[in-house]
Amino acid sequence: MEKKTLILVGAGKGLGNAVAREFASHDFKVVLIARNTERLKQYEEEFKSLGYEVYTKVADAAKPETLTKAIHEVQRELGTPDALVYNVGITEPDGDREITSELLMERYQIDAASAYHCATLVATEEFASKRGAIIFTGGGFAKTFQPIMSLKPLSIDKAALNAMNIVLHHELKPKDIFVGSIIVKGVIDPATDHSPENIAKEYWKMYQERGNFEVVV
Repeated sequence: MEKKTLILVGAGKGLGNAVAREFASHDFKVVLIARNTERLKQYEEEFKSLGYEVYTKVADAAKPETLTKAIHEVQRELGTPDALVYNVGITEPDGDREITSELLMERYQIDAASAYHCATLVATEEFASKRGAIIFTGGGFAKTFQPIMSLKPLSIDKAALNAMNIVLHHELKPKDIFVGSIIVKGVIDPATDHSPENIAKEYWKMYQERGNFEVVV
């Protein structure tokens, strides 16, 4: 049986790569997308050392045209994927930085608009025929109406992403495409039950079960 394919936008040493490893452990090919070429090379070596089939593409969520190029290349080279996970968000504290409308628009592109862009790129008729799934990484501070004041743009954007998840879930459900969000509440800590590995299992569970489209962890 041919392996299924996961596209992971937002590869990184924390949750992103943990999600990719979880899918790879279930015999998925994984495509890691991030903006840093050198880090991607490192991730590729790590995955290969574990015996996983891995590919990498360079793209920047701030520049949707680069995501278009990367995802179209994956579709040409590996065929229609079976799952997309969008795991991107600017988590650096804002500190005393002035939150301008220009900054909000810049962050919105990265945190939310590019998630929608990626979803529309993969949601093809063939993706539907494969009962494809799209999963976003949401933010619990937006869902529970308790924004983190040091992360104001991210709090705003994750609230928008939560709404986007609901809209796309209902829009694409009739096509048999599942859209859902793992809403991460609290700090991800490798030394606790809230580790990247434990949270990553929820993505796999959502992919398999296609039930609740909003899961808070």
